[in-house]
Amino acid sequence: MQRLSGIPGQQRALAAGETSVWNVDAALLLVEDDAGDALLVEEMLSDSELDAPLTWCKTLAEAQRFLLTSRTSVCVLLDLHLPDASGVDAVRRLVASAPDAAVIVLTGLDESETGLSAVAQGAQDYLVKGRIDPEVLGRAVRYALQRKYAERSAAAMRTTELIAQENARLERALLPIPVLRDNTFRVAARYEAGRAHGLLSGDFYDVVQTADGAVHAVIGDVSGHGAAEAALGVCLRVAWRTAVLTGVTQIEKTGLLEEILVAERSDPHVFATVTTLVFPPDRKRVLVVRAGHPGMLLRRGGEVSWVEPDAGMALGLLPGLGQWKVTEVPLSPGSELVLFTDGLFEGRTGPKSRLGEEGLLTMAGRYGSLEPRAFVDALVAEATESASPFGGLADDVAVLHVGWNTDL
Repeated sequence: MQRLSGIPGQQRALAAGETSVWNVDAALLLVEDDAGDALLVEEMLSDSELDAPLTWCKTLAEAQRFLLTSRTSVCVLLDLHLPDASGVDAVRRLVASAPDAAVIVLTGLDESETGLSAVAQGAQDYLVKGRIDPEVLGRAVRYALQRKYAERSAAAMRTTELIAQENARLERALLPIPVLRDNTFRVAARYEAGRAHGLLSGDFYDVVQTADGAVHAVIGDVSGHGAAEAALGVCLRVAWRTAVLTGVTQIEKTGLLEEILVAERSDPHVFATVTTLVFPPDRKRVLVVRAGHPGMLLRRGGEVSWVEPDAGMALGLLPGLGQWKVTEVPLSPGSELVLFTDGLFEGRTGPKSRLGEEGLLTMAGRYGSLEPRAFVDALVAEATESASPFGGLADDVAVLHVGWNTDL
């Protein structure tokens, strides 16, 4: 491998303040085993005023090693007759090992078909050696780099579109429409992604009213972020809804969710926190089972208080050893509960501070007079705003506001 410089015909010095039209923010790599051809290529590059460093490699293996260590964009000028590779196979191997490099194939006069095949295998252009001049070579390099940039941009846009589509599918499964038999019970829910670029995490919730008039609700949070965690959250939510509709008790549902989590998780360290509620039709109480999940807010009129029912172990930490119990929380007329995942109060509010549960309760107290939807939106908005100077919300947020409708 050689860095070529100092040959006759090297590029002229630019006048002060002058910028060459051929300036590119990239390195050039010539892969050519013939020293004479390599010298001709460098002379033409120099005469083209293409302002970029040139490195010469004599074999494909040497070029691949250079590309592995390169920290900048590279345009490769690739001869198709090398000691260790030839023809379209050389292009295929180079593109596979350095997919971000722009590639211009150098062919002989009678190899135009091979040049076209090279482009089909991922090269950006091909040039016939006997018909190259400095201007053609300089233009080909610049255009190849632009084509590769456009390819990467298009691929990134396509990836973004696919992520958005996947997010939409996961969101529909994670955040379903509540199943209520009439308007005697009201629900307000909100999901807010804590990372601008990421997939949904495993936060989920659901609300189902059964034939006896009881309303069942769940909120949960699978540890970690990404498609696998989101898919696991979907699996747990669907399992919970199925268990509700088949009449399984709250404790049995919690054990069932743990069994499913353990069976479906891709990493043995993944766990989930869950809170399930049952609102009996008498409207006087709510039955709560907590598995490692945060407490909840209780709203009575304009007042907001923190409720911390008995909690058992999060699901999946010690499979089969978890102990959970049903806690009965009395409900006076007009009482409503607000459940959430920990992303709502774990955002930073300072270099070394977080909102925390006390901060969340204080914040919620300022919005005690709002209607459910406005209350939920206000909590999420202020938590997001408080964390924005310090990188934004560190985790996704799910909020579920539930209670009997006393307006009827």
